Amino acid sequence: MRPEDRIPLALAFLRLSVFLLMFMWTIDKFLNPEHAVRVYANFYFIGGLGAVVMYLVGIIELGIIIGFVLGVQKPVTYGAVLVFHGISTLSAFRQYLNPFDGPNLLFFAAWPALAACYALYVLRDLDTRWVVGSR
Repeated sequence: MRPEDRIPLALAFLRLSVFLLMFMWTIDKFLNPEHAVRVYANFYFIGGLGAVVMYLVGIIELGIIIGFVLGVQKPVTYGAVLVFHGISTLSAFRQYLNPFDGPNLLFFAAWPALAACYALYVLRDLDTRWVVGSR
C-alpha cells in the first residue's frame, strides 16, 4: 500500500468504529428509551425526560452520525460527534474516581474513543476514503 493511502484508510476505519459506538448509543434511545432517560438523569443531571424526548434526541443524533459516517459537512458533523462524545466522557467523572468498583473500568474505554473523535476532527481534510463526494 502506498504511504499516501495509509492515512485516509486509517481515518476511515476510525470513522467507522466511532460511528458504530455512537450508533449503538443512538439506537438505545429507540429500543430502550427508559434506559436513555436514566442515563440522562444520572450522568447529565437532566431528569424528567420521557420516551418522546429520547426519540427526538435519537432522531437528531441519527441524522448527525449518518452525516458523520458519510463524511458530509465534516466541520459540523465531526465537531458534533466530538462534542457529544466529549460531554459523555466527562459526565462519567464519578466512575473514573472508583475504577475497580463494579463495571466502572469499562468507562475508561471512552478516552481512546474521544481521542479518535479528536483525531478525526483535526484530520478531517485527510479523511477522504469512503466519504460522499470523494474519489
